[in-house]
Amino acid sequence: MTDFWSGYAWPFAIIVAQIMAIVVPLLVAVAYLTYAERKVIAAIQLRKGPNVVGPFGLLQPFADGLKLLFKETILPAGANRIVFLAAPILTFALAMVAWAVIPVAEGWVIADINVGILFLFAISSLGVYGVIMAGWASNSKYPFLGALRSAAQMVSYEVSMGFVIITVLLCVGSLRLTDIVLAQQTVWFAIPLLPMFVIFFVSVLAETNRAPFDLPEGESELVAGYFVEYSAMSFALFFLGEYANMILMSAITTILFLGGWLPPLDIVPFNWLPGIVWFALKVALVLFCFLWVRATFPRYRYDQLMRLGWKVFLPFTLVWVVLTAGVLVTFDWLPQ
Repeated sequence: MTDFWSGYAWPFAIIVAQIMAIVVPLLVAVAYLTYAERKVIAAIQLRKGPNVVGPFGLLQPFADGLKLLFKETILPAGANRIVFLAAPILTFALAMVAWAVIPVAEGWVIADINVGILFLFAISSLGVYGVIMAGWASNSKYPFLGALRSAAQMVSYEVSMGFVIITVLLCVGSLRLTDIVLAQQTVWFAIPLLPMFVIFFVSVLAETNRAPFDLPEGESELVAGYFVEYSAMSFALFFLGEYANMILMSAITTILFLGGWLPPLDIVPFNWLPGIVWFALKVALVLFCFLWVRATFPRYRYDQLMRLGWKVFLPFTLVWVVLTAGVLVTFDWLPQ
């Protein structure tokens, strides 16, 4: 029995504890991101926002969750039930799985694999399947149109995101996320690669279907898009998946361009805070930009969305990759 515990059960218990240490704070962050969004947009629009349930409305996310938990899940008569119910589960699960390779501080990562950035790109690419499954399985034209829009949109902006990531990898010389962070000890990549940083953030907005690129959920023409037939916890899983993806993409932006857990300056007043606090603060800053953009900009037309991705971002990022490679080779700045 002792051999079994030391050989199998104990390592398994450690892995489960590591997973829970990531998942539980992430679920709490997702819940309070919905609260923060309503508060931030209310402040921008000179309103109050949630302020009734609990002090300052702090219990509103739990009230919303309980409401959705106790509602009835309605399955459309013509829907493919298995695919219909699997779609929100897949969307939410992918948003959780990607955190396995995210280093929230030095040494604080579940799996520090040497191809971490490829793992993240693969998981983010799989996200479109949940949307397509939901749109097709609903057996309704509005969800199907929303799913087709989302698929085209996500594929279009993943191309420019890929070129941005290649630019960062040229400067680092490694696919490990920890190495990408440590390469920014002198200067964050957001400064020398500022155009790439801006393009990546805009592409992330499109990748997560957030305003002003929320065309798959266009209320004015598609009612609510690909999840219009969903209710109760199946709708809640889509909702949680969207906000978990926002936090995930903010974390990736922080790692690629904002130095991850590294403080802004290598001097004493900034060094007393733990790395995980710096990481959380940077993620919160990027998330605030998500909310700020939603409250500020109107929705794009679909042709404008596609033109921006294929005729502006794609050629610009391709040229920047060539320029970056040329500069690194010319001045012999290639990483060793």
